[in-house]
Amino acid sequence: MLSQFLLAAQVALALFGAYQLALAFFAYRTPKKPVHRVPEKSFAVLIAAHNEEKVIGALIENLKQMKYPKELYDIFVIADNCTDRTAEIARSMGVYAYERFNSAQRGKGYAIEWMLKELWRRPRQYDAVVMFDADNLVSPDFLLHMNDDLCNGAKVIQGYLDTKNPHDSWITASFAISYWYSYRLAQLPRLNLGLPNYLGGTGMCFDVSLLKEMGWGATSLVEDLEFTMRCVQRGVNPVLNYHAKVYDEKPLTFKASWNQRLRWMQGHFQVARRYFFPLLWQGLREANWKKLDAAIVSVNVYNMFLGSLFAVGLWIFSALGMKMPLYLPVPPAVFNVLSVLIYAQFPLAIFLEKAPKRMYKSLLSFFVFMFSYWPITFCAFFTQNNKQWSHTAHTRVIRLEDMQSKHAS
Repeated sequence: MLSQFLLAAQVALALFGAYQLALAFFAYRTPKKPVHRVPEKSFAVLIAAHNEEKVIGALIENLKQMKYPKELYDIFVIADNCTDRTAEIARSMGVYAYERFNSAQRGKGYAIEWMLKELWRRPRQYDAVVMFDADNLVSPDFLLHMNDDLCNGAKVIQGYLDTKNPHDSWITASFAISYWYSYRLAQLPRLNLGLPNYLGGTGMCFDVSLLKEMGWGATSLVEDLEFTMRCVQRGVNPVLNYHAKVYDEKPLTFKASWNQRLRWMQGHFQVARRYFFPLLWQGLREANWKKLDAAIVSVNVYNMFLGSLFAVGLWIFSALGMKMPLYLPVPPAVFNVLSVLIYAQFPLAIFLEKAPKRMYKSLLSFFVFMFSYWPITFCAFFTQNNKQWSHTAHTRVIRLEDMQSKHAS
């Protein structure tokens, strides 16, 4: 029985690694910068906020300077269970602030679901809804890109998530590298192959008619991934806009990053349990690669879980002078080459995305950051029924011009 489990696990890990490597070969082609269409779509821009008085003003200021007709978008701040001046600051800057208090249903997914119902009651209706987090900064042409994609028929669009503060600490540098890898070597290949892209939690755009038809319904700890799976089940494929940049602030300390990533992994286990098998069966029955790929994305957290167990097992066997049981009929060198190629994708992503050269120095600490996912995923597996949302505190203000000057250095 044990040997059969080990064989199945090794096959799964090998196939996951090989699949991701195969996808990466389709990252060579980036979309050409578009000639923008005439602005015609109207947008409700939602900002999810919980005690964000430190950063909310910088984002509102940023959004009010968008290169898009002011009469075609309104800004709404969702002050969710706030005990600070978030709503007051938003109103003082001339945008809408909606305050929500619900101690039983906490978290961004619930706040979005509540806000959409409020939005549908307003006399003015919009063509699309765009969602940001309060700590974001946005490229001035973001809505122009969303207008282009909506006019071209897209229903769900994900902007390119970058890091607002990559040089603050080794943790923020590690997040930045993981984002460059994700969007160049995982998201872009899916765009080039016509596969569904997965949502990233912020910088998202939704056609209003689709939202009204299917509702939000994504209230897990990873509402973005959950909504992605709901879309793919319905035959709606989210698409990446590679040129629409959103800059997300990452936590400075290992402890804060641990809490954030633990919440992500707990939510990923919840989504995998709910969506993997339905998408897998649908994909096999319909011979639908898009649904099969979404199933693979949903269950990737188990790939990380099994990978961490095997890595720790390998270390224990090595320390005891024993040989790890391997059941796949391939030489160990094949696994070694596969592992090297997988990790080589991270410096490749830095190169392809033309990141500052000093980021190469962060690769050593980045691998420590990545290895820390092993205990995080292990803890998440045994606490995956936890639905307690955790907030990442922000202590300073970064504006777009400050961030761009640092990125260029």
